[in-house]
Amino acid sequence: MDNTILPVIETALLKVAHDKGFATARDRLEVMSPQCGFGELGTCCRICYMGPCRIDPFGNGPKTGVCGLSPDAMVARNLLRDTVGGTASHVGHARHVLLTLRDALNGKAPYQIKGVSKVMALAKTFGVPTEGREVNDICRDLVNIALEDFGRQDELPNNWLSKRAPAAEQALWSDLGLMYSNPHNEIETAMHATSMGNDADPVSLMLRVLKMSLIDGWTGLTLCVDLQDILFGVPEIAVTEAAVGVLEENSVNLAAHGHNPVLSEKILEWAEKLEGEALAAGAERINVVGVCCTGNELSMRHGVKLAAHNSQTELILATGAVDAMVVDIQCIWPQLAQVAKCFDTAFITTDAMVRIPDARHIPFEPHHADESAREIVQAAIEAFRRRRGKPVDIPQHKSTAVAGLSVEAIIDLLSKLDAEDPLKPVIDNVANGNLFGFVGVVGCSSIKFRDNAMTEEMVKHLLRQNVLVLTTGCTAHICAQDGLMTSEATYRYCGDGLKAVLEVLGKAAGLDGPLPPVWHMGACVDNSRIVDLMVALAERLGVKVGQLPAVGSAPELVQEKAVSIGGSFLALGVSCHIAPAPRILGGPMVTKLLTEDLQELTGAVVRVELEPKGAADWMVAHIAEKRAALGI
Repeated sequence: MDNTILPVIETALLKVAHDKGFATARDRLEVMSPQCGFGELGTCCRICYMGPCRIDPFGNGPKTGVCGLSPDAMVARNLLRDTVGGTASHVGHARHVLLTLRDALNGKAPYQIKGVSKVMALAKTFGVPTEGREVNDICRDLVNIALEDFGRQDELPNNWLSKRAPAAEQALWSDLGLMYSNPHNEIETAMHATSMGNDADPVSLMLRVLKMSLIDGWTGLTLCVDLQDILFGVPEIAVTEAAVGVLEENSVNLAAHGHNPVLSEKILEWAEKLEGEALAAGAERINVVGVCCTGNELSMRHGVKLAAHNSQTELILATGAVDAMVVDIQCIWPQLAQVAKCFDTAFITTDAMVRIPDARHIPFEPHHADESAREIVQAAIEAFRRRRGKPVDIPQHKSTAVAGLSVEAIIDLLSKLDAEDPLKPVIDNVANGNLFGFVGVVGCSSIKFRDNAMTEEMVKHLLRQNVLVLTTGCTAHICAQDGLMTSEATYRYCGDGLKAVLEVLGKAAGLDGPLPPVWHMGACVDNSRIVDLMVALAERLGVKVGQLPAVGSAPELVQEKAVSIGGSFLALGVSCHIAPAPRILGGPMVTKLLTEDLQELTGAVVRVELEPKGAADWMVAHIAEKRAALGI
């Protein structure tokens, strides 16, 4: 796919939007620009009502808050609150899945255990007996272990952290005081510490940032993914399509947007059951398409097509072809309800904490999942009846994409090359330089970086240097739309070494060509899969995760969740590239801590690069340093 197709899609859709007379996010950003410099530096505080305070770190303005708070403490406190927001989001998601699994096991929610292999693997990890026991009974023990973490007051190490995280890193975290027990207690403590008149030590606050990031990584991401795999099955390699062209003029187009597959799995199930009603309404079929991370969840397990990343959500509504957009949690723009009204799209909220004016609210609770899912799908069919025969504007651009690359799927694939030691082919090719290193490209899509195609151009520079890219979240959508998850991309962009590796893997996978050079590993919570893969490689090599030739990158940072994810990588010793700059530059000590001094604590640093090539060049150079330290 040509580099210019993404802007062409957005340009066409923006014209439709403007012709309809409503403003898009780009328009709102333009009106708001230039944005607040104090906010960008992190030196704006509105914690108490003696403020708001704005510190001028470079000019002749105030140098402290009214209470005397230093710029570094202000920056660190704000960063900790950002991290708490991201961690609370992921931990809340994980707890919701945990309670759904518990209720399913007790016959109170209409879900079945589809990931038996994951149950057995986790039982081994946690020492749960399996001999002669039913899967559901084994699973109950795992549920109780997870529930204990949310209720404990004994300050003993968190179960999921202590059993799932690598031992060597846990020793370091213990020395730094970062090990945790009950995630809810820690979220409460962090909010208390950042309230008026409490922690004002920037070093103490930054250690809290790392601790909160660990909670995100292990009780948010890892717990959530483990439980979702139990409920919905472990993803397997699947072929799908991506971009707005997956919408179909003569079908009921139902866009599932958000993050929680507890909802979207039921939507997909009922879309299949109600196909007959759609046919009776004159539709060819019900076309469930994925938006944002819900799209990734459905694509990984079912091959559902990916319609849009987060910054395109307004624009796909502008096609006039989306009959219903159903949303659950996180990354839901309030403006979507207003845009939906312009096109008579059914915009449906489902979660009690995501209420949006002018949206239709259909409460979705796991106990009544079937009834609610049926109502939502029927609402989409009714919307199609109203739309039928009206003109739509669907840009006919889409790309094939390979998804479903869970760690289990990767190991299964590698086993075809070496059944006794599946990771050996990867290690051998890292050692000989064919596979120069790995970059986890994760996080959001930002309208601030779409015009220069930040993510996809950066990825192409990495591929040319034989760096394998692992991706999740909205960056996965971007790469899929740009054709980077195809065999053609391997031939077009990869260096000779990476190309040779992917050709062997493609043959082992039974593909007609090489495996794609960008591996779709899931939604944002599935960053735990990237971590699990790195942990497996590190343990096989007998080194720490931070010693691997690997880097993380959030090239279009938007969400607080991306901040906490990045922090979890840093705690593991994995350096991170970020764009735009995090809101820390007003605190020189905090800036130095993250960009230099953290190296002495965890082995990782943060680097800000705003241009694709500069970002890729820094990551390749950093990987080269890691390789040299390993003697390869």
